[in-house]
Amino acid sequence: MRDETIAALLLARLGDDRPGLRSRERTWTWDEVVRESAARGALARELRRDGPFHIGVLLENVPEYVLWLGAAALSGATIVGINSTRTGAYLEQEVRHTDLQLLVTDRAGLKLLDGLDIGVPRDRFLLIDDDGYPALVASHACEPAAGEPVTPETQMLLLFTSGTTGASKAARCSQGRLAELGRNNSAKYDIKRDDVCYCSMPLFHGNALMALWAPSLAAGATVVLAPRFSASGFLPDVRFYGATFFNYVGKAIGYILATPRRPDDGDNTLTHGFGTEASPEDKAEFLRRFGATLMEGYGSSESAGMIKRAADAPPTAFGRPAHDGVRIVNPETLETCAPAILDEHGRVTNAEAAVGEIVDVHGAARFEGYYNNPEADAERVRHGWYWTGDLGYIDQAGFLYFGGRSGDWIRVDSENISALLTQNVVRRHPKIVDAVAFGVPDPRSGDQVMAAIEIPPGVAFEDLDFAAFLAVQDDLGTKGAPRFVRVSHALPTTGSGKLKKKELQLDGWRTTDPVFRWAGRAVKGAGAPEYVLMTEADKAALRAEFIAAGRRRFLP
Repeated sequence: MRDETIAALLLARLGDDRPGLRSRERTWTWDEVVRESAARGALARELRRDGPFHIGVLLENVPEYVLWLGAAALSGATIVGINSTRTGAYLEQEVRHTDLQLLVTDRAGLKLLDGLDIGVPRDRFLLIDDDGYPALVASHACEPAAGEPVTPETQMLLLFTSGTTGASKAARCSQGRLAELGRNNSAKYDIKRDDVCYCSMPLFHGNALMALWAPSLAAGATVVLAPRFSASGFLPDVRFYGATFFNYVGKAIGYILATPRRPDDGDNTLTHGFGTEASPEDKAEFLRRFGATLMEGYGSSESAGMIKRAADAPPTAFGRPAHDGVRIVNPETLETCAPAILDEHGRVTNAEAAVGEIVDVHGAARFEGYYNNPEADAERVRHGWYWTGDLGYIDQAGFLYFGGRSGDWIRVDSENISALLTQNVVRRHPKIVDAVAFGVPDPRSGDQVMAAIEIPPGVAFEDLDFAAFLAVQDDLGTKGAPRFVRVSHALPTTGSGKLKKKELQLDGWRTTDPVFRWAGRAVKGAGAPEYVLMTEADKAALRAEFIAAGRRRFLP
């Protein structure tokens, strides 16, 4: 079995007296982590019933979560991380779909599940804050060993996809794939044995498990936990633990950069971090302010290893295709797209020919599928290829760029506009915490660009001088400026901190948040507003335009 499973990586840490897991209250050596995991694994095996060996975990980032990951690895069980930001019927349906036979939670989790039927009897709940829980675990102490049979094919995780663009699905992840990611990513993200890896991203998300926990296990680095992400608590935690590496996702970097500057910001132990959705400007500012390098990557709960990092890659590129099977193709013709021709601002000048879907023509065999969802499997594997559902393009030098999710290219006046480009430009504004851009229907034909922005409390839209800011962004283009801007101090997010783009797009300009409508480009000295607040009368008039044009069905 060597190091081909998570169980084997854990067992290799037996006798290791280096710190393996830390919270504010306690430190566990790697040897203790393995032994505590084994006790919970023995408890799980004792409680096992017929059917899928699926164990739900509904907890914040607490040590018990990590120990139950180890328990599942050693016992051959599957951990189903439950997204604590879900509520009501959606949560009930999502959890029932995974056929749990046991749930590990606490009193806070019980409150969240109150009144819901997730398919698990109450006597099959293990409460980690119950008075009898420590003794129950201790009574199952045993010499650590992998249960039989534990192989690289043994299912380790069911990961709910983030749901940023639609309903979530439970992606399968085997012990073999997670172990391989642990080994590869520890090298890719330069995680070494002496590193202290700070995890404040939720452990039910693939980013935390694949980019931090598994690589730390493979390297023998120390994992430290924050129960939940806090921008104000980030730097104090880093200093308390002596953290050197961290992971991030969504708007976490924006929130950290929005905290008040201090002259001692650079006085910390951080050296590097890995995540997604930080802009080049955010990465540069984070390095200046905190002295740590941020590495951006491309991947998902379903796949990884499609792109290799390149030191000479342009700031907005992810790197190069990892092998010749990674291509950009036209989904209709299946033909490989032409190389992208970029202008001096990095905009694609031949989008019709160059932008397509990122596929791996050799990846179907490596795709492990979704749990009990053949329709979703069929969407991912077509013509014997693995389809990511993401758009991209490759420039003439062979560098691959992310072009957004499917639907991120907006048809404006017969021209393709990149929602991702608009989004990245808007995020540059120093007073905007996070932003997302998307298309909303035009009352006559095609689409218009809309942005939803989040600004700090105490800041008003008028404080942004938004139109003037856009007017000096040379890479935006005349048609890329958003025609509508939704303004909020707290936009809706997924459990991993990503903005709920699909929900925002469906809302469009019909929202209770203030929406400002484009009224022309900034004219210096004119004094006239370039964005005006939409009133209910404005929205009614716009709705009437759709009806008059026979496009009622396109109303957002």
